[in-house]
Amino acid sequence: MNTFHYEFGFGDGAAAIILGLLATWAIVVILWYVLQVIAYWRIFTKAGEAGWKSLIPIYNTYVQYRISWDAKFFWILALIAVVTGILSAMGLPFVPLLGGLAIWFINVVAFYKLSLAYGHGVGFAIGLFFLSPIFMLILGLGSSQYQGPQ
Repeated sequence: MNTFHYEFGFGDGAAAIILGLLATWAIVVILWYVLQVIAYWRIFTKAGEAGWKSLIPIYNTYVQYRISWDAKFFWILALIAVVTGILSAMGLPFVPLLGGLAIWFINVVAFYKLSLAYGHGVGFAIGLFFLSPIFMLILGLGSSQYQGPQ
């Protein structure tokens, strides 16, 4: 007898559906990450950076800020995230909202700066914000040329 079935009330079909959904989700997440690595690899090589820097999740964001804007804004972003986490853990109201809005604003400006660094404008920055993997691939694999921080 299947003890999972009797203890939790799930049949074998429900367990298979749940495992199938988890496997599908894992595949989507891995595919998303691979697309981001490919896009960042090409974006970095166009800017004269080593492509392997795209493999390290937080470091690739730092490099993106460095080639398109200024690295100090990455550190400001990190500081806001840490302070927001500490203050929200202390139970201060509205801190997660305010910290989240500050992080959101910095990320919007970072996408705009990345767009400008490759010769695009506001429309492309909006695409980077809403459809990041697709527009990152367009930026990396397309004909966009790196022009430096603007």
